[in-house]
Amino acid sequence: MARLLADLTPLRVSPAYRRLWIGNSLSAVGTQLTLVAVSLEVFHLTGSSLAVGMLGAFALVPLVVAGLYGGAVADHVDRRKLALASSSVLWLTAVLIAAQAWLGLESVWVLYVLVAVHSGASGINQPTRGAIIPALVGLKLLPAANALNMMTFSVAMMVGPLFAGVLVAQVGYAWTYSVDVVTFLAALYAVWRLPSLPPQRQDGADSATSAGTRRRVGWGSVVEGFRFLGSRPNLRMTFIADIVAMATAFPRALLPAIGAVVLGGGEAAVGILLAAMALGSFLTGLFSGPLTRIVRHGAAVYWAIVAWGLSVAGFGVVVYLAARAGAAGGEPQHYLWAAAACLALAGCADSVSSVFRNTILQSATPDHLRGRLQGVFIVVVAGGPRVGEMLTGGAAELLAEPVTLMVGGVLCVIGVSALMRWQPGFLKYDSRHPVP
Repeated sequence: MARLLADLTPLRVSPAYRRLWIGNSLSAVGTQLTLVAVSLEVFHLTGSSLAVGMLGAFALVPLVVAGLYGGAVADHVDRRKLALASSSVLWLTAVLIAAQAWLGLESVWVLYVLVAVHSGASGINQPTRGAIIPALVGLKLLPAANALNMMTFSVAMMVGPLFAGVLVAQVGYAWTYSVDVVTFLAALYAVWRLPSLPPQRQDGADSATSAGTRRRVGWGSVVEGFRFLGSRPNLRMTFIADIVAMATAFPRALLPAIGAVVLGGGEAAVGILLAAMALGSFLTGLFSGPLTRIVRHGAAVYWAIVAWGLSVAGFGVVVYLAARAGAAGGEPQHYLWAAAACLALAGCADSVSSVFRNTILQSATPDHLRGRLQGVFIVVVAGGPRVGEMLTGGAAELLAEPVTLMVGGVLCVIGVSALMRWQPGFLKYDSRHPVP
């Protein structure tokens, strides 16, 4: 049984990583509390779903810009200092969000601006932390560390929205935001305790002090990262494969209609479907022991994406059967748990793909470029689902939700299989000999 559970070796051997993981675990829940509570407050102030949707626009643009540029900065400065600075901005933003609630400002535009600042700081913080992890645990323990990080994120995605609704209803927005202010201090402390972490050149020299990198960071550095990525087929494939998976078969935009209308379970059914994907991710992290013993990471990514596509297609079949049952006067609610099981499997598959894609990216990228490619990773992870939501939402207007899911899942499998035929070397990627 112990061989199935998450490998805790990174927590045992690296005190710095252990502090960072604990701090991130606490702060991630608080951050989800704030993000969900902000959307609730915007809806409370406006009564408009469009106004809530605008939060995504205000968050996405700064995340993309800061993610790309922040990754370049992380490759030229002490990463501890950059992580500390961006974490401080995140904490101060949480303080200001709480302050506006305590002061009773009730301004949607204040919330939009603060969300944009928070997202921009996160765009710098996330690739910087991603570039830090290999230095704390070593390349061999990266799969275990990434699985632990994924488990933290999935718990936050499950617990945060649930607690946010309860806390807002019971104690109000100000106290809910204040929880984030307090819990984020743990992450801030963990970053403050990190050792100095300047990026290293391929020859091992400190790139922060080498003459070759003592130049002003600009968008040319970002272009340099993309140029490197374009010439490294295995690294490039980690991004392309994920974009195919998200663009063809990302079901989240369809869940409100499916849960409330097709399955007839109302908002509770939507919540169950959303939680099911997060539960799948959590279980993958909890039982991630076998993942750490896999060395064919490229093949693992491929089969995980195939499983994702098949799970989404299976979800579509269940929804189709529920719709037929409802049309015939039956009980479509009986299909809710089968639908949730399909989404839990999808969450498992997506998490496995994420663990190995991130591990390939971290281990096969030279240290002096890790920040930039982690920035691209953040942009793809954030932007791919948004593209998927637009495509599946638009397709559902023409094909209906069940058909959209089934077609999308099949296209996902076909698309990623075509990619493997185009780049067969990716299936042979071996973590013992990481080739970018």
